[in-house]
Amino acid sequence: MKCKILCGFAVFAFAAAMTPAQTKLTSSGKCGKPDVQQNIGAGDQIGHSFTLASGKCATKGEVGGAASKEGAFSEHGEVSEDHSKVSGVYVETFDSGDKIFYTYQATGTMKDSAFQAGENKYQITGGTGKMKGIKGSGTCKTTGTADGGLEYTCTGEYTIAGAAAAK
Repeated sequence: MKCKILCGFAVFAFAAAMTPAQTKLTSSGKCGKPDVQQNIGAGDQIGHSFTLASGKCATKGEVGGAASKEGAFSEHGEVSEDHSKVSGVYVETFDSGDKIFYTYQATGTMKDSAFQAGENKYQITGGTGKMKGIKGSGTCKTTGTADGGLEYTCTGEYTIAGAAAAK
């Protein structure tokens, strides 16, 4: 009976030691007004529309020792006079040339057809180069800017498969 308990504990301890540790992630940036934006009125009420947008972002952050260089987003959503809901893909490029791919779901408030503030949840779905095999998730807080863009701050955690986690 002692072996079953001790052997079970040893297997659990080995499995836990082999699981990559989660590394904290913090990042921030500013996205300008979308380069491409299409709105299609829903027709049921004033200010209700479906959207497609893409654009670029200036980024700050570090993952696995690489500094963030820039980002790009592509998204679709639904907007009304007082709220917005979008889903999209964000691609972050690092000084090494490696990339991380994110999916996100965001909600926010609108006033006079301008984005005010919101939050999103993201999932890291993969990457290239040293970021290959990365997984993670987190949340972001967003604030609208006077030029029609937004600023964001994000926190989360990630693991990179096959790499020792940075502390």
